[in-house]
Amino acid sequence: MDTNPRAARPVSYFPVSPVMLFPEALGNFSVYLWQGGDFVLYTSSGQKFTTRHRQTLHKNGVKEVYVQGSERAEYEKYIERNLGRILLDETLPIEARSRIFFEATTVVLQDVFDRRLPSALRARHFDRITEIVRNSIKFLAKDNSLSAVAPFISHDYKTYTHCMHVFVYSVALFQTYNMTESEVFEYGLGALLHDVGKAKIPKRILNKRGPLTTAEREIIKEHPVHGVSMCAHLPMTQNTINCILFHHETMDGSGYPAGIKGDNVPMPVRIISLSDIYDALTTDRPYAEAMEPYEALSLIRNEMRENVDMNVFKRFVAVLSGAEII
Repeated sequence: MDTNPRAARPVSYFPVSPVMLFPEALGNFSVYLWQGGDFVLYTSSGQKFTTRHRQTLHKNGVKEVYVQGSERAEYEKYIERNLGRILLDETLPIEARSRIFFEATTVVLQDVFDRRLPSALRARHFDRITEIVRNSIKFLAKDNSLSAVAPFISHDYKTYTHCMHVFVYSVALFQTYNMTESEVFEYGLGALLHDVGKAKIPKRILNKRGPLTTAEREIIKEHPVHGVSMCAHLPMTQNTINCILFHHETMDGSGYPAGIKGDNVPMPVRIISLSDIYDALTTDRPYAEAMEPYEALSLIRNEMRENVDMNVFKRFVAVLSGAEII
């Protein structure tokens, strides 16, 4: 009798769309088909996928292939390596590319925010985040991309999903201004990392149900400074640092940490700030239920007009309307 507890442990698999098998791409994971009530090996780890592999699956009407759960990390690395070519591949449905964008970004950001970080953001995490930004900007610049990604925007608030949403909304707005590609990258990186300092805030405060005490609010207000200090050793431009440091500044000077106002708040920061407010209002938080988009925009227009740039707000409404989000 085999007494090894590992021997009886079932092998788990997760489904993958066949469109994810990119011709000439190397996958360090095995791919299986479900046939005759069992998982059957299709390609082995370390084997290059070919056009024929994908055509055969399509010809036979295969809608899903499978990867072992133990090789999920290798599959995720494969997606990250190929993300740029995936997002710009016009032969793939935009809905499929949107799902891939969200899945790849979620994996990276969850890895950053769901762990207690040391005093600084690790270089390997930063490199993965910069690649996400670099590879997704051109995709998000497409006219129909925001409407395509909208169904994947979650209403369940988590710091990493919130950062992803703010990045999507902000990049959509950046594209309406006369910004260079490098500027959009720098500001987009700032949008994706704007709340990285929350990794230093105790989760009992971040996840608290009900109102925060004055002392707890003061601790929360430290997260922009924490974010900058965590990134101080990284090759980050001042444009990106400004987005992290000033995203809670307001047009009337009532924000934090510096209390700057008006034209002293950089335009890209005003965009990120508005995206931040809108996403917070339209997701379920521990202390408030999600609002409908129109309800959130009405609240911003009627009760926060002194805090936000109303010209940016008008553009934001136009962008959301064009994507049929409102």
